[in-house]
Amino acid sequence: MDTLFMLALATVVVILLFDYTNGFHDAANIVATVIASRAMTPVQAVIVVAGFEFLGPLLGGTAVANTIGSFVALDGVLPTLSLSILLCGLIGAIVWNLGTWYLGIPSSSSHALVGGLIGAVGVAVGAEHIVWGLRELADGHLTGIIKVLAALILSPLIGFWAGFALHRLLALLLRAASPAANARLRLAQFLTAAGLAFSHGANDAQKSMGILTLVLLLGGFIPHFEVPFWVMLACAVSMTLGILSGGWRIVRTLGFAIYRVRPIHALGSQLTAGLVIMAASLGGAPVSTTHVVATSIMGIGASERPRAVRWAKARDIATTWLVTIPGAALVAIQAYALLHLFLGEPP
Repeated sequence: MDTLFMLALATVVVILLFDYTNGFHDAANIVATVIASRAMTPVQAVIVVAGFEFLGPLLGGTAVANTIGSFVALDGVLPTLSLSILLCGLIGAIVWNLGTWYLGIPSSSSHALVGGLIGAVGVAVGAEHIVWGLRELADGHLTGIIKVLAALILSPLIGFWAGFALHRLLALLLRAASPAANARLRLAQFLTAAGLAFSHGANDAQKSMGILTLVLLLGGFIPHFEVPFWVMLACAVSMTLGILSGGWRIVRTLGFAIYRVRPIHALGSQLTAGLVIMAASLGGAPVSTTHVVATSIMGIGASERPRAVRWAKARDIATTWLVTIPGAALVAIQAYALLHLFLGEPP
Protein backbone atom coordinates (compact mmCIF):
# COMPACT_ATOMS: atom_id res chain seq x y z
CA MET A 1 0.00 0.00 0.00
CA ASP A 2 2.91 2.36 0.72
CA THR A 3 4.35 1.79 -2.75
CA LEU A 4 0.92 2.25 -4.32
CA PHE A 5 0.27 5.44 -2.38
CA MET A 6 3.68 6.90 -3.25
CA LEU A 7 3.21 6.06 -6.94
CA ALA A 8 -0.27 7.62 -6.90
CA LEU A 9 1.06 10.73 -5.18
CA ALA A 10 3.96 11.04 -7.63
CA THR A 11 1.60 10.60 -10.58
CA VAL A 12 -0.82 13.24 -9.27
CA VAL A 13 2.08 15.68 -8.84
CA VAL A 14 3.29 14.95 -12.39
CA ILE A 15 -0.26 15.41 -13.76
CA LEU A 16 -0.47 18.84 -12.16
CA LEU A 17 3.01 19.61 -13.52
CA PHE A 18 1.80 18.62 -16.99
CA ASP A 19 -1.20 20.90 -16.50
CA TYR A 20 1.17 23.70 -15.55
CA THR A 21 3.39 23.15 -18.62
CA ASN A 22 0.24 22.93 -20.73
CA GLY A 23 -0.77 26.31 -19.34
CA PHE A 24 2.41 28.21 -20.11
CA HIS A 25 2.87 26.32 -23.39
CA ASP A 26 -0.65 27.17 -24.57
CA ALA A 27 -0.77 30.65 -23.01
CA ALA A 28 0.82 31.90 -26.20
CA ASN A 29 -1.97 30.44 -28.29
CA ILE A 30 -4.51 32.57 -26.46
CA VAL A 31 -2.65 35.83 -26.03
CA ALA A 32 -0.58 35.89 -29.24
CA THR A 33 -3.10 37.63 -31.51
CA VAL A 34 -4.42 40.01 -28.85
CA ILE A 35 -0.85 41.18 -28.19
CA ALA A 36 0.16 41.26 -31.87
CA SER A 37 -2.84 43.47 -32.69
CA ARG A 38 -2.02 45.75 -29.72
CA ALA A 39 -5.46 45.30 -28.21
CA MET A 40 -3.87 44.59 -24.82
CA THR A 41 -0.49 44.80 -23.22
CA PRO A 42 1.10 41.45 -22.31
CA VAL A 43 0.24 42.02 -18.64
CA GLN A 44 -3.40 42.87 -19.38
CA ALA A 45 -3.71 39.87 -21.70
CA VAL A 46 -2.34 37.40 -19.19
CA ILE A 47 -4.54 38.71 -16.35
CA VAL A 48 -7.74 38.57 -18.44
CA VAL A 49 -6.87 35.17 -19.87
CA ALA A 50 -5.87 33.68 -16.49
CA GLY A 51 -9.18 34.67 -14.90
CA PHE A 52 -11.35 33.04 -17.56
CA GLU A 53 -8.95 30.12 -17.92
CA PHE A 54 -9.61 29.33 -14.25
CA LEU A 55 -13.39 29.33 -14.78
CA GLY A 56 -13.30 27.04 -17.83
CA PRO A 57 -12.61 23.71 -16.08
CA LEU A 58 -14.99 24.53 -13.23
CA LEU A 59 -17.97 25.42 -15.44
CA GLY A 60 -17.24 23.56 -18.67
CA GLY A 61 -18.42 20.10 -17.62
CA THR A 62 -16.46 16.83 -17.75
CA ALA A 63 -17.23 15.41 -21.22
CA VAL A 64 -13.61 15.72 -22.42
CA ALA A 65 -12.31 14.24 -19.15
CA ASN A 66 -14.53 11.20 -19.69
CA THR A 67 -13.13 10.74 -23.22
CA ILE A 68 -9.50 11.03 -22.13
CA GLY A 69 -10.05 8.75 -19.15
CA SER A 70 -11.38 5.96 -21.34
CA PHE A 71 -8.95 5.59 -24.26
CA VAL A 72 -6.62 3.32 -22.29
CA ALA A 73 -7.98 0.14 -20.70
CA LEU A 74 -5.88 -0.85 -17.69
CA ASP A 75 -8.52 -2.98 -15.96
CA GLY A 76 -6.91 -6.16 -14.70
CA VAL A 77 -3.43 -4.59 -14.62
CA LEU A 78 -1.82 -4.43 -11.18
CA PRO A 79 -2.45 -0.98 -9.66
CA THR A 80 1.26 -0.24 -9.16
CA LEU A 81 2.02 -1.13 -12.79
CA SER A 82 -0.91 0.88 -14.15
CA LEU A 83 0.14 3.96 -12.18
CA SER A 84 3.74 3.53 -13.36
CA ILE A 85 2.47 3.46 -16.95
CA LEU A 86 0.46 6.67 -16.50
CA LEU A 87 3.43 8.33 -14.79
CA CYS A 88 5.76 7.53 -17.70
CA GLY A 89 3.19 8.63 -20.28
CA LEU A 90 2.88 11.98 -18.55
CA ILE A 91 6.66 12.37 -18.36
CA GLY A 92 6.80 11.84 -22.12
CA ALA A 93 4.23 14.61 -22.66
CA ILE A 94 5.95 17.02 -20.26
CA VAL A 95 9.40 16.54 -21.80
CA TRP A 96 7.97 17.11 -25.27
CA ASN A 97 6.13 20.24 -24.10
CA LEU A 98 9.27 21.68 -22.53
CA GLY A 99 11.39 20.90 -25.58
CA THR A 100 9.01 22.51 -28.08
CA TRP A 101 8.48 25.48 -25.75
CA TYR A 102 12.24 26.03 -25.52
CA LEU A 103 12.51 25.99 -29.31
CA GLY A 104 9.49 28.29 -29.67
CA ILE A 105 7.52 25.72 -31.68
CA PRO A 106 3.72 25.72 -31.12
CA SER A 107 3.23 21.96 -30.88
CA SER A 108 0.16 20.31 -29.41
CA SER A 109 0.01 19.40 -25.71
CA SER A 110 -2.95 17.17 -26.56
CA HIS A 111 -0.94 15.23 -29.13
CA ALA A 112 1.92 14.97 -26.64
CA LEU A 113 -0.38 13.52 -23.98
CA VAL A 114 -1.92 11.00 -26.37
CA GLY A 115 1.50 10.00 -27.72
CA GLY A 116 3.02 9.64 -24.26
CA LEU A 117 0.21 7.39 -23.05
CA ILE A 118 0.20 5.27 -26.22
CA GLY A 119 3.95 4.74 -25.90
CA ALA A 120 3.91 3.86 -22.20
CA VAL A 121 0.87 1.56 -22.41
CA GLY A 122 2.10 -0.17 -25.58
CA VAL A 123 5.58 -0.98 -24.27
CA ALA A 124 4.42 -1.97 -20.78
CA VAL A 125 1.32 -4.13 -21.31
CA GLY A 126 0.72 -4.24 -25.05
CA ALA A 127 -1.39 -2.42 -27.64
CA GLU A 128 -4.46 -4.46 -26.68
CA HIS A 129 -4.80 -2.22 -23.62
CA ILE A 130 -5.29 0.82 -25.85
CA VAL A 131 -8.91 1.48 -26.83
CA TRP A 132 -8.40 2.09 -30.55
CA GLY A 133 -12.13 2.33 -31.34
CA LEU A 134 -11.93 0.59 -34.74
CA ARG A 135 -14.58 -1.99 -33.90
CA GLU A 136 -16.92 0.69 -32.58
CA LEU A 137 -16.29 2.82 -35.68
CA ALA A 138 -17.58 -0.03 -37.84
CA ASP A 139 -20.82 0.22 -35.85
CA GLY A 140 -21.00 3.97 -36.40
CA HIS A 141 -19.71 5.06 -32.98
CA LEU A 142 -16.68 7.27 -32.28
CA THR A 143 -14.71 6.27 -29.22
CA GLY A 144 -11.19 5.69 -27.95
CA ILE A 145 -8.16 6.75 -29.99
CA ILE A 146 -10.25 7.12 -33.15
CA LYS A 147 -12.42 9.75 -31.46
CA VAL A 148 -9.39 11.57 -30.06
CA LEU A 149 -7.52 11.58 -33.39
CA ALA A 150 -10.65 12.55 -35.34
CA ALA A 151 -11.08 15.59 -33.11
CA LEU A 152 -7.40 16.52 -33.34
CA ILE A 153 -7.35 16.16 -37.14
CA LEU A 154 -10.71 17.72 -38.03
CA SER A 155 -10.56 20.71 -35.67
CA PRO A 156 -7.65 22.44 -37.49
CA LEU A 157 -9.45 22.01 -40.82
CA ILE A 158 -12.61 23.47 -39.34
CA GLY A 159 -10.54 26.28 -37.80
CA PHE A 160 -8.97 27.11 -41.18
CA TRP A 161 -12.21 27.26 -43.16
CA ALA A 162 -14.19 28.92 -40.38
CA GLY A 163 -11.48 31.59 -40.12
CA PHE A 164 -11.51 31.99 -43.91
CA ALA A 165 -15.31 32.45 -44.01
CA LEU A 166 -15.50 34.66 -40.92
CA HIS A 167 -12.84 37.03 -42.24
CA ARG A 168 -14.72 37.40 -45.52
CA LEU A 169 -17.86 38.25 -43.52
CA LEU A 170 -16.06 40.76 -41.26
CA ALA A 171 -14.37 42.38 -44.26
CA LEU A 172 -17.75 42.73 -45.96
CA LEU A 173 -19.37 44.26 -42.86
CA LEU A 174 -16.47 46.68 -42.36
CA ARG A 175 -15.81 47.54 -46.01
CA ALA A 176 -16.91 51.17 -45.50
CA ALA A 177 -15.40 51.58 -42.03
CA SER A 178 -12.78 54.20 -41.27
CA PRO A 179 -9.44 53.39 -39.56
CA ALA A 180 -11.09 54.52 -36.31
CA ALA A 181 -12.95 51.19 -36.32
CA ASN A 182 -9.73 49.53 -35.21
CA ALA A 183 -10.25 50.97 -31.73
CA ARG A 184 -13.61 49.19 -31.45
CA LEU A 185 -12.13 45.99 -32.84
CA ARG A 186 -9.41 46.11 -30.19
CA LEU A 187 -11.98 46.70 -27.47
CA ALA A 188 -14.09 43.75 -28.69
CA GLN A 189 -11.05 41.52 -28.21
CA PHE A 190 -11.46 41.76 -24.43
CA LEU A 191 -14.59 39.63 -24.95
CA THR A 192 -13.24 37.28 -27.62
CA ALA A 193 -9.96 36.67 -25.77
CA ALA A 194 -11.92 35.92 -22.59
CA GLY A 195 -14.14 33.50 -24.51
CA LEU A 196 -11.12 31.76 -26.05
CA ALA A 197 -9.50 31.45 -22.61
CA PHE A 198 -12.68 29.97 -21.12
CA SER A 199 -13.02 27.43 -23.94
CA HIS A 200 -9.34 26.49 -23.66
CA GLY A 201 -9.71 25.88 -19.92
CA ALA A 202 -12.89 23.89 -20.52
CA ASN A 203 -11.08 21.62 -22.99
CA ASP A 204 -7.42 21.37 -22.02
CA ALA A 205 -7.70 21.23 -18.23
CA GLN A 206 -10.23 18.41 -18.63
CA LYS A 207 -7.53 16.23 -20.18
CA SER A 208 -5.57 16.36 -16.93
CA MET A 209 -8.79 15.93 -14.95
CA GLY A 210 -9.50 12.74 -16.86
CA ILE A 211 -6.04 11.25 -16.25
CA LEU A 212 -6.02 12.28 -12.59
CA THR A 213 -9.43 10.67 -12.04
CA LEU A 214 -8.17 7.54 -13.79
CA VAL A 215 -5.23 7.45 -11.35
CA LEU A 216 -7.63 7.62 -8.41
CA LEU A 217 -9.77 4.85 -9.91
CA LEU A 218 -6.88 2.50 -10.73
CA GLY A 219 -5.34 3.10 -7.31
CA GLY A 220 -8.61 2.14 -5.63
CA PHE A 221 -9.12 5.58 -4.11
CA ILE A 222 -12.55 6.10 -5.72
CA PRO A 223 -15.18 3.43 -6.56
CA HIS A 224 -16.03 4.54 -10.11
CA PHE A 225 -14.94 7.06 -12.75
CA GLU A 226 -16.40 10.39 -11.65
CA VAL A 227 -14.35 13.58 -11.55
CA PRO A 228 -14.24 14.95 -7.96
CA PHE A 229 -14.55 18.69 -7.43
CA TRP A 230 -11.09 18.95 -5.86
CA VAL A 231 -9.61 17.46 -9.05
CA MET A 232 -11.36 20.16 -11.13
CA LEU A 233 -10.07 22.84 -8.75
CA ALA A 234 -6.50 21.52 -8.67
CA CYS A 235 -6.29 21.29 -12.47
CA ALA A 236 -7.83 24.75 -12.88
CA VAL A 237 -5.29 26.26 -10.47
CA SER A 238 -2.32 24.47 -12.10
CA MET A 239 -3.24 25.55 -15.60
CA THR A 240 -3.94 29.11 -14.48
CA LEU A 241 -0.52 29.34 -12.83
CA GLY A 242 0.99 28.11 -16.09
CA ILE A 243 -0.90 30.76 -18.03
CA LEU A 244 0.45 33.44 -15.66
CA SER A 245 3.97 32.21 -16.39
CA GLY A 246 3.44 32.94 -20.08
CA GLY A 247 4.92 31.34 -23.18
CA TRP A 248 6.49 34.31 -24.91
CA ARG A 249 8.70 32.29 -27.25
CA ILE A 250 5.60 30.89 -28.97
CA VAL A 251 3.84 34.29 -29.01
CA ARG A 252 6.38 35.45 -31.58
CA THR A 253 5.58 32.48 -33.83
CA LEU A 254 1.78 32.66 -33.71
CA GLY A 255 1.46 36.44 -33.46
CA PHE A 256 4.02 37.50 -36.04
CA ALA A 257 5.57 34.62 -38.00
CA ILE A 258 2.52 33.22 -39.84
CA TYR A 259 0.71 36.37 -40.99
CA ARG A 260 0.79 40.04 -40.13
CA VAL A 261 -2.01 40.25 -37.57
CA ARG A 262 -4.09 43.44 -37.33
CA PRO A 263 -7.19 44.02 -35.14
CA ILE A 264 -9.67 42.53 -37.63
CA HIS A 265 -7.55 39.39 -37.99
CA ALA A 266 -7.06 39.01 -34.24
CA LEU A 267 -10.78 39.36 -33.56
CA GLY A 268 -11.63 36.80 -36.25
CA SER A 269 -9.02 34.31 -35.04
CA GLN A 270 -10.11 34.52 -31.39
CA LEU A 271 -13.80 34.23 -32.26
CA THR A 272 -13.20 31.30 -34.61
CA ALA A 273 -10.94 29.38 -32.24
CA GLY A 274 -13.15 30.03 -29.20
CA LEU A 275 -16.29 28.73 -30.94
CA VAL A 276 -14.58 25.65 -32.39
CA ILE A 277 -12.95 24.68 -29.09
CA MET A 278 -16.10 25.29 -27.04
CA ALA A 279 -18.19 23.18 -29.41
CA ALA A 280 -15.62 20.39 -29.14
CA SER A 281 -15.63 20.63 -25.33
CA LEU A 282 -19.40 20.24 -25.18
CA GLY A 283 -19.14 17.20 -27.43
CA GLY A 284 -16.41 15.58 -25.35
CA ALA A 285 -13.81 15.95 -28.11
CA PRO A 286 -10.27 16.85 -27.00
CA VAL A 287 -8.74 19.32 -29.46
CA SER A 288 -5.52 21.27 -29.72
CA THR A 289 -5.76 24.98 -29.08
CA THR A 290 -2.42 25.35 -30.86
CA HIS A 291 -3.80 23.75 -34.00
CA VAL A 292 -7.07 25.65 -34.04
CA VAL A 293 -5.55 29.08 -33.37
CA ALA A 294 -2.73 28.63 -35.89
CA THR A 295 -4.98 27.34 -38.66
CA SER A 296 -7.55 30.06 -38.03
CA ILE A 297 -4.77 32.62 -38.62
CA MET A 298 -3.76 30.78 -41.78
CA GLY A 299 -7.38 30.70 -42.97
CA ILE A 300 -7.78 34.42 -42.35
CA GLY A 301 -4.54 35.17 -44.18
CA ALA A 302 -5.52 32.92 -47.09
CA SER A 303 -8.87 34.71 -47.26
CA GLU A 304 -7.22 38.10 -47.56
CA ARG A 305 -3.78 37.71 -49.14
CA PRO A 306 -2.65 34.10 -49.64
CA ARG A 307 0.83 35.15 -50.80
CA ALA A 308 1.39 37.07 -47.56
CA VAL A 309 0.93 33.94 -45.45
CA ARG A 310 4.30 32.53 -44.46
CA TRP A 311 3.55 29.01 -45.61
CA ALA A 312 7.13 27.88 -44.90
CA LYS A 313 6.57 28.56 -41.21
CA ALA A 314 3.20 26.84 -41.48
CA ARG A 315 4.95 23.77 -42.93
CA ASP A 316 7.42 23.78 -40.02
CA ILE A 317 4.53 23.82 -37.55
CA ALA A 318 2.70 21.06 -39.46
CA THR A 319 5.82 18.90 -39.39
CA THR A 320 6.02 19.33 -35.64
CA TRP A 321 2.38 18.31 -35.33
CA LEU A 322 3.07 15.11 -37.30
CA VAL A 323 6.05 14.07 -35.17
CA THR A 324 4.58 14.99 -31.77
CA ILE A 325 2.67 11.75 -31.12
CA PRO A 326 5.54 9.40 -32.06
CA GLY A 327 8.10 11.72 -30.43
CA ALA A 328 6.25 11.89 -27.10
CA ALA A 329 5.66 8.11 -27.33
CA LEU A 330 9.41 7.48 -27.66
CA VAL A 331 10.16 9.71 -24.67
CA ALA A 332 7.54 7.84 -22.61
CA ILE A 333 9.06 4.49 -23.63
CA GLN A 334 12.47 5.70 -22.49
CA ALA A 335 10.98 6.93 -19.22
CA TYR A 336 9.39 3.51 -18.66
CA ALA A 337 12.71 1.78 -19.40
CA LEU A 338 14.47 3.99 -16.83
CA LEU A 339 11.75 3.37 -14.25
CA HIS A 340 11.99 -0.37 -14.92
CA LEU A 341 15.76 -0.16 -14.47
CA PHE A 342 15.34 1.73 -11.22
CA LEU A 343 12.61 -0.51 -9.74
CA GLY A 344 13.76 -3.80 -11.20
CA GLU A 345 10.96 -5.98 -12.55
CA PRO A 346 7.76 -4.12 -13.44
CA PRO A 347 5.72 -3.59 -10.26
